[in-house]
Amino acid sequence: MSRFPRGFVENSSSKEEAKAARRPSICFRPINPCDLERLEQIHRDIFPIRYESEFFQNVVNGGDIVSWAAVDRSRPDGHSEELIGFVTAKIVLAKESEISELIRYDSTKGEETLVYILTLGVVETYRKRGIAKLLINEVVKYASSIPVCRGVYLHVIAHNNPAIRLYKRMSFRCVRRLHGFYLINGQHFDSYLFVYFINDGVIVESWLHCRDLAVLVLNYMRSGIKSVASKLTINHEEKGSKWLKSKDNMRCLLPTQTKRNLASERVSSGYDDYV
Repeated sequence: MSRFPRGFVENSSSKEEAKAARRPSICFRPINPCDLERLEQIHRDIFPIRYESEFFQNVVNGGDIVSWAAVDRSRPDGHSEELIGFVTAKIVLAKESEISELIRYDSTKGEETLVYILTLGVVETYRKRGIAKLLINEVVKYASSIPVCRGVYLHVIAHNNPAIRLYKRMSFRCVRRLHGFYLINGQHFDSYLFVYFINDGVIVESWLHCRDLAVLVLNYMRSGIKSVASKLTINHEEKGSKWLKSKDNMRCLLPTQTKRNLASERVSSGYDDYV
C-alpha cells in the first residue's frame, strides 16, 4: 500500500491576494526544496483533506514522486519563480494497479507501468487559463516517453464537474465510479476513475463489453426481483391486514421488518462502472 494519501484532484476554493498578470508567461519546471512552504500552503488552501509532511518532503526532494511546477515569469517583485500551479504523480506497476484488468499487456516489454496523478491544483487567480490542461499534458508527455508505460490515471471527486469536463475533453476515459472513496470531515464522497491510455496500452474493449452486458443483465435481474418482492409484499400486507382486522378490529400497514429491509435495499453500496 502507498504511504501517501490516495489521489485527490481538485480545482476549487483557493484565495490569492495578488492579482494575476493579464498576460502571464507560464513556464514549467520540477518542484524543488525551495517550493516546500508554498506547496504546503496551496494544498491547504485548495484541498479539503490534509497531506502528511512526508508526502511534501518526497515531492520536493524528488523521491518516488515526479512533479511539475507552473510559474509565471512575468510576475514582478521577485515572485516569478513562485508556484501558481502544480501536479504530482508517481509510477506504479500496471499489474498491481486497480485498473490492471483493463491493460493490454505485452510480455516482450518487461514490467509494464502506469503513471498515477496524486494531486493537481491551480491557484484561484490563475484558473480558466488552461494551466491545469498544460500540467496534465506534461504528465502525459512524461508517461509517453517511458516505453513500458501504458497510461495515466487519476481519481476525481464526483461533484467536481469542471475537472470532470476537463478530463473528458482531454480524451481521458471514465472507467469506474467508486462509492464512498473519499472520507472528508466524517462524510463519504464518491469518486470517478479516469484513464488516458498510451503506448498501445489500449483498453481491453472485449472485456469491457462483456462487463457492460453483465451489468445490464444484473440490473435487469435486480429490477425484476424488486418487482416480484414488491408484489409479494403487497399481497402479504393485504393478507396480514385482513387477518388483523378480522381478529383485532384494527388496521395494519406494512410490517416494520419489511420497511427496514426495503430501506436497506435502497441504500445498498458498491461501485458502478462507466465507459
